[in-house]
Amino acid sequence: MNRSRMLSAFAVVLSLAGTASPQSTLRIGLAEDPDVLDPTLARTYVGRIVFAALCDKLFDIDEKLNVVGQLALSYQMAPDGRQVTIMLRPGVRFHDGEPFDAEAAKFNLERHLTMQGSFRKAEIAQVDRVDVVDPLTIRLQLKAPFAPLIAQLTDRAGMMVSPKAARALGDKFGTAPVCAGPYKFVERVPQDRIVVERFKDYWDKDRVFIDRIVYRPIQDSTVRLANLKSGQLDLLERLLATDVEEVKKDPRLRLAIGTELGYQGVTMNIGNGEKANNPLGRNWKVREAFELSLDRDAINQVVFNGLQRTNNQWISPLNPYYMPKFPTPKRDVPKAKALLKEAGVATPLALDFMVPNNPESRAAAEVMQSMAAEAGFDLKIRVTEFATSLDEAEKGNYQLYFLAWSGRTDPDGNIFSFATCNGPLNYGRYCDPKVDELLTKARTAPSMPERKAIYEQAAAEILPKGGVLYLYHRTLLFAHTTHLTGFKVVPDGLIRVTDLKLQ
Repeated sequence: MNRSRMLSAFAVVLSLAGTASPQSTLRIGLAEDPDVLDPTLARTYVGRIVFAALCDKLFDIDEKLNVVGQLALSYQMAPDGRQVTIMLRPGVRFHDGEPFDAEAAKFNLERHLTMQGSFRKAEIAQVDRVDVVDPLTIRLQLKAPFAPLIAQLTDRAGMMVSPKAARALGDKFGTAPVCAGPYKFVERVPQDRIVVERFKDYWDKDRVFIDRIVYRPIQDSTVRLANLKSGQLDLLERLLATDVEEVKKDPRLRLAIGTELGYQGVTMNIGNGEKANNPLGRNWKVREAFELSLDRDAINQVVFNGLQRTNNQWISPLNPYYMPKFPTPKRDVPKAKALLKEAGVATPLALDFMVPNNPESRAAAEVMQSMAAEAGFDLKIRVTEFATSLDEAEKGNYQLYFLAWSGRTDPDGNIFSFATCNGPLNYGRYCDPKVDELLTKARTAPSMPERKAIYEQAAAEILPKGGVLYLYHRTLLFAHTTHLTGFKVVPDGLIRVTDLKLQ
């Protein structure tokens, strides 16, 4: 090769190097496809995982459940508990370049409270008015003292979106979300991928090391793990309990474990449409019989190798609000049969059992089907894609629904929206004015002992007669390649993307 040709070839190499500088891309496997990417309207756990990259909140939690500032620097509570002043972080911009300030925070909280279809309204319903004190300070005027408020603002109720983008897109905002997180939205292909890229003007950009993140919904857990082992994924959530040992034995992989704030339960249709018109919906003794037909510990051992924590409450036995006076019932088939006979139920009682499409849910449902049959229940398992199952639940098109809740730091977040008459997540339409009064009172009680005592009064009504049969609290199981560093499990199960690095 002569000198001119050598120089020409060298120039091409330099040109390619300049135009194709390598980008670091983190690939995360999700167990489902999220619903709408609008914090006000969203419902799914996997959606919250994506929001952790897109949409910063006023406050966050750390690995020990301490509340830490994110878009807010601090807050002050008035002595009477009816006024909360929040100081905001300066120098923050949304992904469209618009500034985040007190007016933007006011817009977002009011959007949560007033937007049609908002799932956040019930979470911050005690907020009566949001006042702008100065460009970086807002003051929340409350209808009554509201103990869970700051905890609610550590999740979607505290997420801030660009007012300019929200006004422009209206109810279509979720198709192109604009927030103030470390990554900005690029594209979404339903059931295939969600792509975000690093936001260069992020307020905490020195903690962001990866250029792009691709979220891949892969419902089949076996396929999800195979993708991780083959290098097509770098991190996956909800590893199967039965695959834990396989991950431990693979030198290329790492296992990360935590304890979940939420629960796995069976939602029972009590008053949501025609499908509630059956003995299960009409008679709480039939619901009690169904509970007594199940062995929570056996489900845990058979399906999950004993990794879950069985329980009959909306909070874990590890939680300070746990109520020991309501121990988990043991399986009692003769008593279950007696209750069905007492209720005048002809057996077998056929019930439509809607189950989200993932291997562990299907396996647990099949074990429950077998157990319940011995007491006189005929569970007709109907496997349904997760987002579709939520829509079916809202319409009342089910009798039993195997549904998990990822949980909140304050117990109010695990019960109020599910057990009050007009709760937005009360898919079974359980309704008891006495319970409404107690759960509202628990929101305003000034101390933990007082709140716990009120929850005990509510539990005495909810646990035997309510619309959710609590089964167990899941162990958070993540797996990732050794190339990924900086990953920490937080009890809410969300993937914090700051501090993550790919070697």
